[in-house]
This record gives sequence, structure tokens and C-alpha cells, in this order.
Amino acid sequence: MSEFIGSIWWLIVSLGVLVTFHEFGHYWVARRCGVKVLRFSVGFGKPLWLRRGKDGTEYVVAAIPLGGYVKMLDEREGNVAADELEQAFNRQSVWKRIAIVVAGPLANLLLCVGLFWAMFVIGRPDYAPVLGQVEGIAAAAGLHRGDTVLAVGERDTPTWSEAQLALIPAALDHSDVPVRVRTESGNEVTRTLRLSRLPTAFDERRAVEAAGLIPRHLLVPASIGRVSPDTPAWGVLAEGDRITAIDGEPVTRADEIYPLVQKLGERGSPAMVEVQRGDDRLALELQPRRLVKPDGAAYWGLGIELARPKEPAKDAVLRYGPIAAVPAALREASHQASELFAMIGRAFSGRVSVQNTVAGPITIARAANAYAHHGTAWYLSMLAMLSLSLGILNLLPIPILDGGHLLYYLIELVKGSPVSERVMAAGQYVGLALIAGLMGLAFYNDIVNNLVR
Repeated sequence: MSEFIGSIWWLIVSLGVLVTFHEFGHYWVARRCGVKVLRFSVGFGKPLWLRRGKDGTEYVVAAIPLGGYVKMLDEREGNVAADELEQAFNRQSVWKRIAIVVAGPLANLLLCVGLFWAMFVIGRPDYAPVLGQVEGIAAAAGLHRGDTVLAVGERDTPTWSEAQLALIPAALDHSDVPVRVRTESGNEVTRTLRLSRLPTAFDERRAVEAAGLIPRHLLVPASIGRVSPDTPAWGVLAEGDRITAIDGEPVTRADEIYPLVQKLGERGSPAMVEVQRGDDRLALELQPRRLVKPDGAAYWGLGIELARPKEPAKDAVLRYGPIAAVPAALREASHQASELFAMIGRAFSGRVSVQNTVAGPITIARAANAYAHHGTAWYLSMLAMLSLSLGILNLLPIPILDGGHLLYYLIELVKGSPVSERVMAAGQYVGLALIAGLMGLAFYNDIVNNLVR
């Protein structure tokens, strides 16, 4: 299955699961409150599948799988027979209406906990949190290559993903954080990582690397896959050579080669490129030349293409037993919810770019496909985060969202009467404008992050 088809498939599956649970929450509570449900639809548009239940509800799977809805009997949307007035949504008490509205987001929050529980029970394979390269702020803190990260702040880090998730918020906030590690000699020590010393502006997507931390599993050998004819490397370097240093600068990762070659090219003089060829270590003199990429951009290059590295085998797993997974899932959902609110706060305060905060359907689809390829547990963890995000987003006090309706009902409780139709209509326009703006930002970020870069 190609990445494009896979991304579309997993986006549909993900949205289908999340929307079904969300709308089922509204449906289930509405029925328990005595409200007649006319239609339960997963998707919008023309029905692809329709079945009418004994209760009169139409159950629909529609053609456009980008949402869903529960249509309830309501006098504001059409004539209601006299014998059905008690089943109309608008005739219910304010507390029942609040319960029905809250049920959708609450279903997503419960689903989030359930998905995290399943992830913990299945076990999510990952990499051990062992440091492979330490420099800059991390080196100044006393961390060393071979240290195993046991905890960041109050959060235990049994895997590298856990360590990364704990370090990123601290880096974004420029907050110093204690890091407990086990050294190669077996001693446990705590070092203070001075993230307050990070530059004001840095690539938020590489926050951990900006702090000088590179995990062991990312130290992929820089092996040459192909040498282009009529280039500086032709006849000097060979397929299979592993570059170990350029002009005296050690090379431990493939992404270190390009900046070193650019620096060497700008200097305009030859230098030694050290390689491992079989059992031999060689130092070969090379001088970069100005080359041209297929898109016409010029760069300093040697004329080599690196071999595609094999993904290292995962050497750690995040797993709990069925009982222990219950509190673990609750803690994880609570922690991720607080981090989500914190990220929203950072975006509004300008501490992080909204370009890296608001994701559109292209980004979500590609992420769903990538997580699914990593295994069931990884996909469940992503689905849990999406469910949490959907639940919290719908609780925001924006008209046309569940949170907007909830706001109207809370006002009704305070003032003793429903919000006027005029106010509700104005709120609908404001809500549509806000949602349209948010969707526009999401699509813009998709284009910039996935199609331009």
C-alpha cells in the first residue's frame, strides 16, 4: 500500500472511530433523557448505508467521512406532533440538555483512557533512553554518552519517547529541569539541564537536539550508497565507505555531513575526509565543488549519495499488566490533557509557533499512516491523543461547538431563561468565522509543512 493510499485509509479509520464514539455519547444520553433521535450519522452527504431501527432512528454511514452528527427531534427545526412534544430536545430541562451536550466530548475522553489502557497492555515497542551523543547544554550539565535517562522532572522515562515527551515542554518553556540518569558504571545521579540557556529562537521540532541530546539509536552510520561520475568523490570514495570525519570534525550521524561539506566548500581549500573501508581506515583528500540539485539550486557537494540506513531494532517496551494499566492510563490521559492546554497557552502567548501547533488533515493522515506502520500499540497511542484533542476542542466555548452550546445553557441557568434567538444567531456567525479561520490555519500549516518544505 502506497503512503498516499495508506494515509487516506488510516485517516478515514481514525475519524470514523473518533466520530462514532463522540456521536454515540450524544445519542446514548439523549435516549436516556427521553429525547427522540431521528438520525445517527457517521459522515456527511449522501448515505452509503442506511438502516432504520425499531425506535425510528435512522442509522447512516455517509459519503464524506469528515465528521458526523446526531439529529434529535426539535421544534426549532420543524413541526413536531403533539404526542411527541415531550420527546423534543428543546422541551427538556436545562440540566438534561447540558448532559446531552457534554456526553459527546466525555465519550472521547473515556475513549482516550481506554485506548491508552489497551496500548499499555499490548506494550509499545520503543528505544531505550540511552544517550549516544552529548554536547552543548547537556554536556555542560554533566551528562555523558552512555547515560540512561531514568526520569525527567517527576516523569519516569522507561523509553526514549517518554524522555522526549518530558523534555520538549521544558525546552519550549526555557525551564531548567532535573534529569535523573544511570551512568555506564551503574551509579544513579541527577543533573540539572539548564534549558533556560536555549536561544530565544530555535527549531521547535528539534527541541531535544537543541539541548545537545542525541539518543543512541539515532547514531546511524554515514555510509555511502552511490558516487556520481565526474564529481570530487569519483574515483576517491567508494560505495560502502563509512565517513567518520571531515576536516578533523568527527561524523557520527548522516545529517552532520552536509553542513561540514558546506563549510569546507566556502573555505575553498581541500581537506581530509576519513572513512572506514572494510577493516581499513583511510584519510583521503577532497575539495567540494559547486553542484546543482534537480530543482536548480546550487550547493557545495562531494558527489555522493548516502545509503538508506536500516531502522535499528527497538530495545525497550512500555507495558503494564491489565490492572496496573488502569491508573497508568488515567495518569497518561491527565498528563496529556494538561500538556495540551499548556501548548494552547504557549500558542496564544506566542512562545511557540502556531505553525507547529495546529495540524490539518494532511498532517493527521500522514501521522496515522506512520503510527499504524509502527504497530498496533503506536497507532492506539496516536488515536488516544486525537480523541483527547477532539474532546477538549469540542469543549471550547465557541458557538457551533458543544462548548458553545454548553455556554448558552450555563447562561440560561444564571439568568433563568434561554438565550435569545438573536444572540444565538449572532453566536453562530462568530463561531463559523472562528472555525473557518482555524480550518484555514490548519490547511495552511499542512501546505507549508508537507508540500513546501
